[in-house]
Amino acid sequence: MHILIVEDDATIADNLYEFLAARGYGVDAAPNGLTAMHLLATQQFDAVVLDIGLPGMDGLTLAQRLRRDAQSAVPILMLTARDTLDDKLAGFDAGADDYLVKPFALKEVEARLLALVRRAQGHTVEKLQRVGELAYDPFSGIATWRGEALKLPPKTLKLLQALLARPGRLFSRDELEQAVWGQLQANSDTLRSHLSQLRRELTLEDGKSMIETVHGRGYRLVEPHEK
Repeated sequence: MHILIVEDDATIADNLYEFLAARGYGVDAAPNGLTAMHLLATQQFDAVVLDIGLPGMDGLTLAQRLRRDAQSAVPILMLTARDTLDDKLAGFDAGADDYLVKPFALKEVEARLLALVRRAQGHTVEKLQRVGELAYDPFSGIATWRGEALKLPPKTLKLLQALLARPGRLFSRDELEQAVWGQLQANSDTLRSHLSQLRRELTLEDGKSMIETVHGRGYRLVEPHEK
């Protein structure tokens, strides 16, 4: 899921950016309306977190321009310190889909964004899969390790998905090959090479990896404290 944060308060913007990125979402940020309009015209976003009190073009005007001029239906979560009924009605009238008053909890921002995207897409957004500092977002297809996106080949990412779906479960070679390729592989080195890449990427402080080999039986993804 790709989210645009439009917020001129650097502290709030940084907190939102770091939280959402660590949760596995793709995130961009704009400090003003003009930058936001440029990003929205050149990139595809699944949702916008929009502050009302922006310098220059305020959030209400930006929302109106998105809806009226750009004919954009991107879900908008409006953030503001204004909490009167008239302020909220003005936000909805401008084109906001939801409204959150500052100060807010970051987890509530995430929950509201997921609800907006679910409504816009017409289906249930799958929950983020997480084990320790490893996370995978099925909606965006992005895996992160310690807040940084992992750059994995498609088959390696599919292998990670299979292991993440059942943390701690021991998978045989045959099970993993079926999950990744849909059939058994003639060369056992094919699976080993993808497992080796995951081991390198998911190295812990003690030099061990979250990918564990149980000789003669298979492989599993383990919680860091289990090592």
